[in-house]
Amino acid sequence: MNTERTAICLWFDQAAEEAARFYVGLLPDSRIVHVQPAPTDYPNGKAGDVLVVEFVLAGRRYVALNGGPEFHFDEAVSIQVFCDTQAEIDRLWAALSTRPESEQCGWCKDRYGLSWQVVPSALSGWLGGPNGRQVMETFMPMKKLLIAPLEAAAEGR
Repeated sequence: MNTERTAICLWFDQAAEEAARFYVGLLPDSRIVHVQPAPTDYPNGKAGDVLVVEFVLAGRRYVALNGGPEFHFDEAVSIQVFCDTQAEIDRLWAALSTRPESEQCGWCKDRYGLSWQVVPSALSGWLGGPNGRQVMETFMPMKKLLIAPLEAAAEGR
């Protein structure tokens, strides 16, 4: 029995299990918890089709729902991943970013249309520091964030 009281639910059009398996392969402390087949036919599927996938992504609970084609992700919701190294940013960016036209300030979209923010763990501290304006001016024109120039801006260089 699950004791958590909330979960983030992501709506997919028949790709819930595929997406969940892709996501859990990206980050440590991630796993598929349960795949629930539909107990009966429903508007966008048949009995036995995957209806819901419960998964943990970096320690946080999510639910992927095969809800159908009616709704789509937009930039109003994104998953933010905090990275300690440029290599980690590069690895996640390569795995997640599939729409170059959507890349901006550390934001990218994956093949399912979900937006991600792949950012240095220190970004918030840099923005709140004495050179926060310089940091922000440095990252605004970037697509994938680069730690070295952001760190330099934070240090006033």
